[in-house]
Amino acid sequence: MNTRAKLMEFGGWLEEKKAHSLTLIDLDGKHVLAEGVVIASASSARHARGLADFLLEKGKERNYEFLHLEGYQNGLWILLDFNEVLVNIMQAEQRELYRLEELFPEGETLAPHLLK
Repeated sequence: MNTRAKLMEFGGWLEEKKAHSLTLIDLDGKHVLAEGVVIASASSARHARGLADFLLEKGKERNYEFLHLEGYQNGLWILLDFNEVLVNIMQAEQRELYRLEELFPEGETLAPHLLK
């Protein structure tokens, strides 16, 4: 499965569980860190952990390689490393502070309406 399709799949799963302010960045061949980055906002720490749990479950069903999880306990910023795709689930305050979208200017931001 190509990076764009994976990004869309992760985005669809997050949307299904009511994540908001979804950003999908295709970095395929343009960055050494990852091939794609997903950034989503959660309404609470509990919501963030629920989103992370759901992604872990769906990723396992699809046999996606999963490497690491950070930030689960406090739920302010949860990072899930699915090898070529990094998923960031953040509270609004952390998202405003760190502005991750600005770290990947070479990437192509995919329009959320493509998920539908």
